[in-house]
Parts: sequence; structure tokens; C-alpha cells
Amino acid sequence: MHPQPPRARSRAARSRALPAAAAALALAAAVAGCGYAAPSGSQDRAASRTAPGGPPPGRGKVLMPSGPAAALTKARDTAAGPILLTTLYGAKSGVTGKVWVWLPPQYHDPAYASHGFPVLTLYSGGQSAGYNTWTDDQLPVQEIDDRLAKEGRAHPFILVMPVQNLDAAESKALECSDIPGRPRMGTWMAEDVPDFVRANFRTVRGRDGWGLMGASTGAFCSAKLALQHPDVFRAAVPIDGYYDPDSPLWKGHEQERRANSPRELVAQGRADVRMLATAGGANRYETGLVKAWVKRAVLPVTVEYYEQPGGKHLTSDFGRMIPVALEWLSRNLTGPQRG
Repeated sequence: MHPQPPRARSRAARSRALPAAAAALALAAAVAGCGYAAPSGSQDRAASRTAPGGPPPGRGKVLMPSGPAAALTKARDTAAGPILLTTLYGAKSGVTGKVWVWLPPQYHDPAYASHGFPVLTLYSGGQSAGYNTWTDDQLPVQEIDDRLAKEGRAHPFILVMPVQNLDAAESKALECSDIPGRPRMGTWMAEDVPDFVRANFRTVRGRDGWGLMGASTGAFCSAKLALQHPDVFRAAVPIDGYYDPDSPLWKGHEQERRANSPRELVAQGRADVRMLATAGGANRYETGLVKAWVKRAVLPVTVEYYEQPGGKHLTSDFGRMIPVALEWLSRNLTGPQRG
């Protein structure tokens, strides 16, 4: 059995949210129904471009794709449908990087043709320069989300999986941030990637259907971006993370480093976001670090704590956290909405 839903919490009360099938379609059918076009050449050489600005004003619950359509290719098949890949040029950041996308089977189900879907962006541990552990079968989140959605235990999420670094030379070098003199990775993550998603897919209007999740370095990214951009994201699950920037690229930029520190941001009481922070129970250093960070949370930020029994800082243990994380996110984010 998977671990029970977490019960520990920070100073703030736990919030509640609304609770969501078809077999995977061929890529050609996907292309016909999702608001994007198949590329004519190699996707790694083609860059998609997004419409500027955030979601347009409106009263409906569903935000329809605004275009222009991005070029996507199939990266690989999963038992729950294909993972797609694009190379995204960010008009706001100037950054170009790979983004993988998985659409739940419900997205192509005629019964959901008028529905917008919640979006979950996933961040890897380590470098994630040109690869993503959420896409290469190390962390089978696609199959798990599909199973849980069919069981009524999780939303069918649009999963978005961007790279985090552009150069594999240094681990966690850019830390999903705009480090002075470096590629503006924070802007790419928080503005360009959501613009790309809204341009190409049916989504839930507003922030209540937008979440983040990551492990290790990816946990840092998910916590930081949620705290910095509560207008974009509603909830996040940082799995076994650290919370103070430590990239060598911050040298000489202490003020900017602190401005990108989840340790500082969580105590400012400015972001109305919900988070579940996890730690592996077998790692005493990690549990102490995460618990100390949870205690710093100041309303309206709410942070719950979950300790994985016997968990270590391993990809295999991150994988065992996926059901807990998806169920928690589904309680704290809006599910598919009818237009």
C-alpha cells in the first residue's frame, strides 16, 4: 500500500480542494486534437514561440489554446500514452530549452472535449540539462497519474517537464533563477513555459489549476517558483529538497541570492500558496532541514510536512512518493473544468 495522506502541518490549517478514459491514442490523433502541429523537420532544431502575456481576461472556467501552435514530436511511448517534446524559445527570457509534455488520456476523450485540464510542472534532481528523470521511466508519474485518475484518487493532469539547466558542466547551476549575467531561467520557468502551455492546450483558467512538484534540486525549484509567483501557481510539492541557494554562480550577488531563497521567501508571509514538504525518514539531516524550513512558514503560506518511512535521498524513494504527492495536489488544485 502507498503511504497514507499526510497529517502533520505548519502553523496554518490545511486547505481543501475539489477531487477527476480512454486508452492512449496514436500520436496522429493527438496532433489532431490538442492545438499543436507536427513539425516538418528535426524538433531539436525547431523552436516554438508563444503568445506574449498571461491568460487573457474572461469569466469562463476553461482557457482555450491561444496559439501559435508549437511543433512537438513524440519522445517516447508510455503505457499511459506518448510523451511529447518541443524546443521552446522563451520570448520573455530569451532562453531556449527542451520541454516535455504528457497529456492524460482524458484530454482526447470526447466526453472531455470542452474541458480545461489542471497543469502540473515537474522538476528533476541534479543537473537536468537536456534530460528529465520524469520522462525517462525512472519516475513513472504518467502511468501513476493515469491509474489514480481512473480510480478517482487524483486529477488527470497535463504534465509539463522542462529542463533546468542548459549546460551539464555544473550541477544545479542555474537553480531555476535569474542569476545576474546568466540565462534568465527563472523567467523562462515562471512565464515562458506557462505561456507555451496556455498557447497549446486546454487549461483551467487562473492559478487554481496550476501546481509544481520536484525532487531534490527540483524540490528547490518547485518551492521557490511557487513562493515567487503565487499569481501563476497555487500549490507545490517539494520532495526531499534544500531551501537555500548554493550555486557557485551566485558569488558576488548575495542580495539576489537571498531574493531567490525559499528559506527567506517562506517567512515573508506574502504568497498565498499551499505546499507539502517531504523528507526521507532514514535521513536525519534531511528531516531536520525540512522540518526547520516548514516551521518558518508565515501565513498566508501554508506548508504541511510528510516524512516517508525509511525513505532515503534516492530516485527510487522519490518514485514511491508520487501517489502521495498526486493525491495531495488533487485535494489542493482544481480538477478538469467544463467550458
